[in-house]
Order: sequence, then C-alpha cells, then structure tokens
Amino acid sequence: CKFIEQGDIEGCHFDVADLRDASFQQCQLAMANFSNANCYGIEFRACDLKGANFSRTNFAHQVSNRMYFCSAFISGCNLSYANMERVCLEKCELFENRWIGTNLAGASLKESDLSRGVFSEDVWGQFSLQGANLCHAELDGL
Repeated sequence: CKFIEQGDIEGCHFDVADLRDASFQQCQLAMANFSNANCYGIEFRACDLKGANFSRTNFAHQVSNRMYFCSAFISGCNLSYANMERVCLEKCELFENRWIGTNLAGASLKESDLSRGVFSEDVWGQFSLQGANLCHAELDGL
C-alpha cells in the first residue's frame, strides 16, 4: 500500500490518530506524520518510513504515575531521517531496521531488540539503549 505519491514532499497525516494495534505491512509511509498519535501495539513490517515524524507519538500504556508498558513491532523498516525525538520504545521488537540519520534525541530504546539494525555514527549518544540487544547490528562510529 502507498500513503505517498512520487514527487510529494509531504506524506499522509496520522497525527492525533488512534492507531492502537494497527498493522502496516510493506507500506510506503515516507514523510508520514504520526505526531501525537496513539500507537500502542502498532506493527510496521518491511515499511518505508523514511523521514516520518514520530514526535510526541505514544507507544506506551500508562498504568500509574510510575508504571507503563511499551508495545510496538517495527522490523525490516527504513527509518532513515525519521524524527523519533523523545519517543519511548522500551522492550519493543525493533530489529532489522535502518537508522541512518534518524533523530533519536532523548529517546529511550532500553531493553529493545535492535539486532541486525544499521546505525549511522550521528545517532550515538542521543538515546538510551541500556540492556538492548545489538547482536549482528552495524554500529558505524560507535
């Protein structure tokens, strides 16, 4: 499925949408806007998310003031140049993705599966990845 036409400079607007448990497989979502969307339990498999905006996107279910659970399944996707500033994707399946030039400033990917991912050197130091699985990942510039 395509959510952007060739030559468009702006993708589809999902901002403020309720996308809980939505599934996107092999979709063209480049430059899409997911800002302020509720994406708890969302699935992106083999999608082109190049330049997508995930600022203030919610991947968590808040149980109490101090307890929350994150849920997202993002694998085999191109996240190059996506804006993922301050997203919380802890303990999520995030394997086999391209993270080239991705804005991860203040993001938390703690204990997530980042295996077989491709990272550019400019992303290091921007985000938390304690306990993350980085097996077979390309860690340029680390």
